Formats: sequence, structure tokens, C-alpha cells
Amino acid sequence: MLLKIETIIESIVDIVGKVTSILLLLMIFNVFTDVIMRYFFRNSSVGMQEMEWHLFSIVILFGVSVALKDEGHVRVDFIYEKFSVRKKAMINILGTIFFLLPLALLVASGSAGFVMDSYNINEISEDPGGLTHRWIIKSMIPLSFLFLIFSSVGYVVKNINIYRGAK
Repeated sequence: MLLKIETIIESIVDIVGKVTSILLLLMIFNVFTDVIMRYFFRNSSVGMQEMEWHLFSIVILFGVSVALKDEGHVRVDFIYEKFSVRKKAMINILGTIFFLLPLALLVASGSAGFVMDSYNINEISEDPGGLTHRWIIKSMIPLSFLFLIFSSVGYVVKNINIYRGAK
């Protein structure tokens, strides 16, 4: 049962990773277009520049969950690498439960009000020609941390399977 849960969660995280990769390519194209317009045609768009950091934010915020699934996150490897597979799995489980999940819950719940304030005042860019509906990009903060919680559950299940010797 746990192997099936792990597979389902990892599949969903993989899909989000692919979407994030596409957004990264869109961001690169956006930056390329903006640079060409600025330096060759002496024309620049505030909206294009803001879209760059909007896309970058989404890539980073959701990329964290993908990095967790793919073991691309930061840890103290010179100590960790000497442990047995079961001990590593236990460290991953405890670290996720006691450090990652509380932080993710704190950020997800704490940023919800931030998004609602932005939505209620219909926040827009201060710059002329900037993007409207700033609450959309701000909503990616709690959404991405909720997705990190989802990814963390998959990570814990994966490490339970490793600890039990099911993998």
C-alpha cells in the first residue's frame, strides 16, 4: 500500500516538475526577448521584466518540492553519507516531520493573509506598464508550500519504505 502511495505522489511531483521546466523555458525566452528588444530596438517593457521575476518565483517555489523528491536538497553530506541506508531513512523521516513540515505549515498559513490582502485591494504593479492582479503571483507562495507539504508526505513514505526494506 505504501509503495502505491509513494508512486502516486512521485508521479504528481514529476508532473509539476515538467510544468516547472516549461515555465523555466518560457522565462528564458522572455529574458531573451526582453534583452533583444532593449539592446537592439531600444524598447523595453516593464510588464516583460515583471514577468521574468514572476516566472522565476514560480520555478523556485515549486522547484523546491521537485528537488526534495529527487534528493536534490541541501544536507550535511559528509556526515550523512557514512550512515547505513536505514539510518539515512530515519534521519530523513525525522528531519522532514520535525523541521520541514512545521516550517512549510508556518509559511503556508502565514502567507495566506498576505495573499488575501493583495486580492482585497486589487494590488497592481506600482510601475506604469506593469502587471495587474499581483495577488496571482503572491498566491503561489502558500500554494507552493502546500505542495511542498504534499511532496514531503511522499518523501516520508518513500523513506518508510526504505527503512522497512520494501525498496
